[in-house]
Order: sequence, then structure tokens, then C-alpha cells
Amino acid sequence: MSHTPRPPPRRAPRAPPGVGGGGRGGPPPRPPPGRWVTAAVVLVLVSQAAHGLITNPFYQWDRFAYWFLRPVVLDGLLITLQVTAYSAVLGLAGGVLLALGRLSGNPVVRSVSWTYVWLLRSVPLIVVLLFLYNLSALYPTLSLGVPFGPAFVTFDESRIATDIVVAVIGLGMCEAAYAAEVVRAGVLSVDQGQHEAAAALGIPRWRQFTRIVFPQALRSIVPSYVNQLIGLLKATSLVFYVSLLDLFGSVQSLAATYPGDVVPLLLVATVWYVILTSLVSAVQYHVERYYARGALRAVPATPLQRARAGLRELRLRFRQETAP
Repeated sequence: MSHTPRPPPRRAPRAPPGVGGGGRGGPPPRPPPGRWVTAAVVLVLVSQAAHGLITNPFYQWDRFAYWFLRPVVLDGLLITLQVTAYSAVLGLAGGVLLALGRLSGNPVVRSVSWTYVWLLRSVPLIVVLLFLYNLSALYPTLSLGVPFGPAFVTFDESRIATDIVVAVIGLGMCEAAYAAEVVRAGVLSVDQGQHEAAAALGIPRWRQFTRIVFPQALRSIVPSYVNQLIGLLKATSLVFYVSLLDLFGSVQSLAATYPGDVVPLLLVATVWYVILTSLVSAVQYHVERYYARGALRAVPATPLQRARAGLRELRLRFRQETAP
């Protein structure tokens, strides 16, 4: 029985280099003209805004430079950083506990956690701060003991509740309510199979949470919580109403003493808040990039790497267009 050999499959002809655009060795595709027009319009608007901001004498940039690094402003900045750091730690720790309480199978713990989150998210932050600031009028002393029975330890509330303690507790209490929802959403985002696999291996529940569930949940928690942290940083400006001179409080007191420098002083506070939030955003980016290593095939490029790639592309296009 004869066997006729099958002819080899025909391959599609390969396009020569430089044909078809996007092929290996060919020029990169040209961007549409509308993109250049849009970029030009945006650059013109940004340039006009920058020109008006720099040349307008109303902003008094000389006074801005005078006040920007004054010791009184830097002292207020230090208080802002301290209150933000302490409140963030307190809020995150309380948020984790409240999130675990809301996910608990104990109905009492779950109800109390839900009530706390509901109440603190409903009451404005300034009301909480003012209430805590005047708490000594309602409770001159605080005690620990048997309910409706004898007290074992008694504290003088006026000595304990200093201005910075009131600010940290008030901000931390409110931050914990919002952080609890962020943490709970991050924990619920972890695939249920991870819980089942950990339980099948006999891993204790606490170790399941700390070693398996929580590290995966951080990928969802970090972006949302950093947004909360930026909001907390700006919310510290409210501690001025409880007699704590943070960055905004220092600027306000200086503006009352020097009414002609109100605008440059407000610009000083604005620039410092922009610097602080930019630093927090930079930390957020690198933390997100770190926790994305196990979830993405390729880690996203950093802004510096993207800028270098863009410059290489521009040089390549320029060489190809100017080549004879």
C-alpha cells in the first residue's frame, strides 16, 4: 500500500522590516493628531495658570518665603505629624479589631462592633473632638471597678486629657470606624478557597489570619487605607478647635496677628499639606507595587522607568523621521 507524502503547510509571507507598523524592526505607530492638539491645549492652560500664580502680586511670594520655614510654622508641622502618626496607629489597630469583631461568629461582639462603626461614622469629627475636650465637665474623674459597685482605680480626667491626648483619641476613634470597613472589605476580598485550604492543613485560625489571609488582603487594604490616611492628615487641621496649635492652628494664629499676610500664610499651610500628602502617596505606590508581586505577571514600571521608556521612544522616532 503506497503512502503519498503530505505537502508541508504553507506559511503566510512575512512582511519585510518597516512594513505594517508595530512589527519587529518597524517604526512605532504614530499617535493620532487629536492627541497632539489636546496636549497643546492642556499645556497652554497650565502655562496660563502658572503664569497667573507666579506673577500675581496678591500672593506675596516674598512673604511666603519668609514664613515657610519659620520656627513657629515648623513647630506646628511637627505637632501635625505627631498627631497624624499616633492617630493612624491607633485607628488601624482599632480598625483591625473592629473588623474582626464584625466578622466574628459571636453575636454580641458583632453587634457592638457594628454599633461602634455606625455611630462614629455618623457623628462629625468636630463634634467628637469638642465632646472629648469638654468631657471633664461631665466626668471629672474616671474610674475602673465593678459596675454599680466599688471603684478600684480612679483617675483625674483633667490631668490625663491633655490637648494632644484629646486630639489623638478623637481622631483615632473616628479613624478606627472607617479603617474597620476598609479592613473588613479587604479580608472579604480574599478567595474563600484560601480559608478552606488553610483549615484543611490544620493551621490555627489566628495563624491563618496573620500568615495567609491578611497578607493577601493588604493588596486591597493599602490603597483605600492610604486614602483614609491622607484624609486623616488633613483632618488634623480641626484640632485647632481644641486649643492645639498644629500647622493650621499656627497659621491661623499668625494670620490673626499679621492680617496683611493672610494669603501667604494660607499658601504656606497649603504647600506643606501638599508635600506631606505627596510623600504619603509615594509610599503608597511602592507598598502597592510590593504586594502586587504575587498577583501580577509583571510588576508595574515605576514613574522613572516609564519616563525613561518614553524618552527612548521619542529618540527612536526622531531618528527614524530625520534619517535620509
